[in-house]
Amino acid sequence: MTEVAHQEDHSSAIKTPQQLIIVILMSFIVTIAILVMLARYAATSSGLDKDSPAMSKEEVAKRLKPVGEVTLEEAGVAAAQKSGEQIVKEVCNACHQTGALNAPKVGDAGAWKARLKQGLDKLTESAIKGKGQMPPKGGAAGLSDSEIALAVIYMANQSGGKLEAPAPKAAEAKPAAEAKPAPAEKTAAAPATAAAAGGKGKSVYDSTCGACHNTGAAGAPKLGDKAAWAPRLKGGTSALYGSALKGKAAMPPKGGNVGLPDGDVKAAVDYMVSQAK
Repeated sequence: MTEVAHQEDHSSAIKTPQQLIIVILMSFIVTIAILVMLARYAATSSGLDKDSPAMSKEEVAKRLKPVGEVTLEEAGVAAAQKSGEQIVKEVCNACHQTGALNAPKVGDAGAWKARLKQGLDKLTESAIKGKGQMPPKGGAAGLSDSEIALAVIYMANQSGGKLEAPAPKAAEAKPAAEAKPAPAEKTAAAPATAAAAGGKGKSVYDSTCGACHNTGAAGAPKLGDKAAWAPRLKGGTSALYGSALKGKAAMPPKGGNVGLPDGDVKAAVDYMVSQAK
């Protein structure tokens, strides 16, 4: 009797397979719970509480932001200033390549000799304000004073001069092109041609054609002068294209800017035509 009782005292508490499974599951659950508590304790104690405001997406992004950043800004003329050669080809050659309006030709040392004695400042001032039949800034009002000086230096040095470019100044803002009010009759319904040529055509006109067509120099019909344009419009657009591309009378081919694509020249013609209707 004593031996039987002794064996019962040492018998296992797990008597069925179901009890064994329950014990195993409970051990897993307890282990996972302990690991979770340890992880939260480690995160909290190290200051990495994910619920903390410091762990928000915005704050994390700020901490990851580079120390330095390169920002590209529009720096006015300093970033987009044209070279003297480029300006001469686009604007000044209309007269200075052909000698139209008594303009001294680029490369003609004899014609430039007396002018070079005036010095850079005087030559630049004349170019900015206009002189004789030359309109202010050669008709390209959007050019800055510094760009005009570069154009003068280029022409002078191609004609026997030895002018040096002035020291660069602080960023100089280009003057805004003066807006011309549209005639009342065009405001209601602008022709489709004006809409099509208003972008590229106006840009080419401002940089090349305006030198003569703004002032009527060398007999050029002024922009918007319907009476002056009426007989020319009768010949048709194709004839106007041909004159602009090949040159006519005092007007050199492509207005002196021989590097212009034919399409750009035609766009400028379309723009001028749209302003004369």
